[in-house]
Amino acid sequence: MKGYARVKAACYMTNISMSVVGNISPILFLTFRTLYGISYSLLGLLVLVNFSSQLAIDLIFSFFSHKFNISRTVKLIPVLTLAGLLVYAVWPLLLPEAAYVGLVIGTLIFSVSGGLAEVLISPVIAAIPAKDPDREMSKLHSVYAWGVVGVVLFATAFLRIFGAQSWHLLALIFMAVPLSAALLYAGCELPKMAAPERVGQVLSFLKDRGLWMCVAAIFLGGAAECTMAQWCSGYLEKAVGIPKLWGDIFGVALFSVMLGTGRSMYARSGRRIGRVLTLGAVGAAVCYGLAALCNIPAIGLLACALTGLCVSMMWPGSLIVAADRLPQGGVFMYAMMAAGGDLGASVAPQLVGVITDTVFALPGAAELAADLGVTAEQLGMKCGMLVGMLFPLAAIPLYFHIRRSRRAGGLEP
Repeated sequence: MKGYARVKAACYMTNISMSVVGNISPILFLTFRTLYGISYSLLGLLVLVNFSSQLAIDLIFSFFSHKFNISRTVKLIPVLTLAGLLVYAVWPLLLPEAAYVGLVIGTLIFSVSGGLAEVLISPVIAAIPAKDPDREMSKLHSVYAWGVVGVVLFATAFLRIFGAQSWHLLALIFMAVPLSAALLYAGCELPKMAAPERVGQVLSFLKDRGLWMCVAAIFLGGAAECTMAQWCSGYLEKAVGIPKLWGDIFGVALFSVMLGTGRSMYARSGRRIGRVLTLGAVGAAVCYGLAALCNIPAIGLLACALTGLCVSMMWPGSLIVAADRLPQGGVFMYAMMAAGGDLGASVAPQLVGVITDTVFALPGAAELAADLGVTAEQLGMKCGMLVGMLFPLAAIPLYFHIRRSRRAGGLEP
């Protein structure tokens, strides 16, 4: 491959690897509960381990990126992913009585690789000379979304054909993705990426109001995206009445198709990111509201899916704005943005879960639900979805301010 084409391909395969490690546990939750008797609380802890590890990596690189050999660290990412998936798949097979321990260790290892990928893959793409770097960034993130579609559909078909007891083989098959990334990275030279030379320089960046505006933008974008991504399948099953199999396919997969479509469209011909962000936030708020308030299954399904299109550019779009605002931020800036996005992706879905459980347990919830023609559980989930709507709503004035600032600075017509 000429120039940096091989590096780009390696970055794309790394992002697809992140699709694998970010979605394999939720897909296998019921399998683990059936085969090993693992409680829902412990299964939920796997998601917490994932996001906590990624957030820790984000913060470490925010302040100490100058201590790392960036090129070597990038090439280490798929190796860690391979090691994590291997432990994840093999440990429960060899030691079924301690299966959960292996799942936690494997999750911890590939979560570190996920955190490194979030921090380092975007600046690698940003450092490659390109005619339109904004579209290249959107293309990178569209690869992740299409990867989720492939992972969900392949895993669903595999488990249905070969049975839940064959999940180990599924995890081992997925190792082909990071292996491909590792082989692509081997022997290729990465572009030079900017990074603060000392902690003092990091502290000076932290005084920039524009940085915190961008961190807030990606926090709200990550919250709006990941809340629907994590809840749409369960919401469609419990609150809308769509069977789980179709909830997985038309919930997670269709949401990801819309997510990938939006990012691919911007990568192909997108411009005016401030306007795209503002319209996306408005559309996402409307979709959340429709999903929560409408009892017609088809409309609920459509609203969940179209949320993916609306939020598609909130994460990569915030990165585009940050790169324009802090061109010298380099790895530090991407690490801070990853921390903001991961925090939103962690806090918002958890808050929706807390609200759902709280409303469900309230005295009189059953009576109110009956008056509304729904069950108490459905009422709780609808209230949780309404709380999820607050994040895109809060993003509207922020994205409007970003759009106005970019127009004033001559970055958008």
